[in-house]
Amino acid sequence: MCPNCRAFITTDDKVCPYCQFTVGPKAVDRRTPADALGGLIPHARFTTMLILLINTGLYIAMVLHTQAEAQGMSFDFDGRTLLEFGAKFGPLMVQGEWWRLVTAGFLHGGVLHILMNMWVLFDLGAQTEEMYGTARYLAIYFVATVMGFLASFWWAPMTPSVGASAGICGLIGAMIALGVRDRTSFGADIRKFYMRWVIYLLVFGLLFPQTDNAAHIGGLAGGFALGYVAGTPGFSQSVERVWQIVAGIAVALTAFSFFKMFMALVAMKAFQ
Repeated sequence: MCPNCRAFITTDDKVCPYCQFTVGPKAVDRRTPADALGGLIPHARFTTMLILLINTGLYIAMVLHTQAEAQGMSFDFDGRTLLEFGAKFGPLMVQGEWWRLVTAGFLHGGVLHILMNMWVLFDLGAQTEEMYGTARYLAIYFVATVMGFLASFWWAPMTPSVGASAGICGLIGAMIALGVRDRTSFGADIRKFYMRWVIYLLVFGLLFPQTDNAAHIGGLAGGFALGYVAGTPGFSQSVERVWQIVAGIAVALTAFSFFKMFMALVAMKAFQ
């Protein structure tokens, strides 16, 4: 971010393309730790790339699963396949499969679905992590995903639902919260920019009735609430430690949810 006009720029920019302010190398180095994998994954997108890889890996696993089930290779999935891999579905959730609130946020119904979500997450995730830091970013994404599918469960319990858009909407909500907290013109610009994203989401939901609007609204509300409470890094070491613990819990619950999903899938195949 440009230290003068606060516009989003890349770490390669030595001069801000918006205000022509000279960005010193020290400022860039101070905010940007070493890239991962020899520069293949920029640090600004490292966490986001991990989420993208998890989503892509699960999508590939579902493609291979449909092929193994003698259905022929398919890049779009039916309801049965989605349920087997952990889609949100009310009747199963009330029987104790709460983990579907988490796993549903990493699954996608088809190639267009995953491409659209990953395209948005690629940039939005980096922007959110830059502003909130990795720990808060992970916590916001997790809470938004769970809140989104809770809202979907309440609104349409009998309809299976999947997609990263609940977590993505949470990131949008967190960025709006940042704009609300920041009373400067910079905050106003952020707020206006991401409010336009909300309008686009609403229009998209109206144009495509199959969209899980409840998950979008729930994720947006969850991300806004947590983003507003969390604030940005820099309060104290003790506060940062708390958020690191919260992020660790979110990661652990996500891993445990996928473990439960895997065990349920194995059990389901054993009875067939």
